[in-house]
Amino acid sequence: MRSAPTILHLDMDAFYASAEQAAKPSLRGKAVVVGGLGPRGVVATASYEARRFGVHSAMPTAQARRLAPHAAYLTPRFTLYRDVSNQVMGLLRELSPLVEPLSLDEAFVDLEAGGAAFDGGSAREVGERLRADIRRVTGLSGSVGLAVSKMLAKIGSERAKPDGLVLIEPGTERQLLAPLPVRVLPGVGPATGDHLRRAGITTVDELAEAGQDELVRLLGRAHGTGLYAMALALDERPVVSEREGKSVSVEDTYDLDIHDRIRVRGEVARLAERCTRRLREAGRSGRTVVLKVRRYDFSTLTRSETLRGPTDDPAVVREAAARLLEGVDTTGGVRLLGVGVSGLADYTQEDLFAQAAGERAAAEAEAAAEADELAPQGPAAEVVDPVAPAAPEERRWPAGHDVVHAAHGPGWVQGSGVGRVTVRFETPTSAPGRVRTFRTDDPELSLSAPLPLVEGDGGAGEG
Repeated sequence: MRSAPTILHLDMDAFYASAEQAAKPSLRGKAVVVGGLGPRGVVATASYEARRFGVHSAMPTAQARRLAPHAAYLTPRFTLYRDVSNQVMGLLRELSPLVEPLSLDEAFVDLEAGGAAFDGGSAREVGERLRADIRRVTGLSGSVGLAVSKMLAKIGSERAKPDGLVLIEPGTERQLLAPLPVRVLPGVGPATGDHLRRAGITTVDELAEAGQDELVRLLGRAHGTGLYAMALALDERPVVSEREGKSVSVEDTYDLDIHDRIRVRGEVARLAERCTRRLREAGRSGRTVVLKVRRYDFSTLTRSETLRGPTDDPAVVREAAARLLEGVDTTGGVRLLGVGVSGLADYTQEDLFAQAAGERAAAEAEAAAEADELAPQGPAAEVVDPVAPAAPEERRWPAGHDVVHAAHGPGWVQGSGVGRVTVRFETPTSAPGRVRTFRTDDPELSLSAPLPLVEGDGGAGEG
């Protein structure tokens, strides 16, 4: 393990919510909750103002509304978040070739590998400069941890929140870790934490005192040995610049259970289209198609089919998913559907198992693409807003999304219902704007691309 604190961990502060506050002047300094807004919606991120009321990520949105009824509740805009994330990751890659993204808003950086830092003083300077650059480029804040290992750097960034920097001095690691709960260590989830608690082990110091033999007895050789090393502040894991995804998948949760078998088939086709679109965007293909179905009673079924070779053909994935669906009983109702592709590769073998051809394939693809326009976009891990069971011809106005009006200019949706949509007309660089209400079918109002958070920024795609 290295002797200088040259591993950096960056964690953007309340990322989704902070991006929405930066985009919407009227929400700055106010409670903002980003997530699914339907009956089964879940909080993705809460601003620090909302957290004071007890709202936190992974909480049911219905519970969040009870705790913070006056907060602004918005659906996610993943295109904006990805664009901002790309800007942040670009700044990190200027520091080192070894950048390990963990999510859109979190990454490790090996500063020593890039020659950016070689001791505590230079590492601190790099960390402070990085935080200033992130604020200049994106208008957002990030917290930085610096240490001799990944585990400790992540603990440092957590202690630095919000908008701070913590450098853990070499030689102080054991003292820092001792009183902390065992859950701070990588690999200690709820199940392992409960198992250790039943054995009387709740802190890292108690974990170290238990000894390797006892931990191996409790958790098995691999887990027990690894956990004992981390309790002694020993973490040899390197920063890995490429984290290859094992699969690509998308899923949607529905406000109301779907009982219509025809609609279930249509949803599966649409999800297959979205999944293969993500595959192609990543330049990948896969050979195993996976279907996920959560039924009315919360039972979850997973079915898979392995193809003769990897593909990124929408027709192939769509038909494989349809075949898998035929073996699943959905008569009681479906509340979640998902389609994924695993066994990823960098090449394709076209037309495997393709049954669709000519006009039928084109018509199905067009219908699926049209349906997809009505649904929120984003990776499966981030899809938290349920798809409303609206007819294709209805215009949807997701709360928080960008719009433009022919007469009033750019704004964002505050809410909609009963044939009306309420819009606040303001931009990231304007003063808080005025609110106006329109018919949902107003021809002069349309959804638009997110605006740059900072003047001079390159902008984002469609929201």
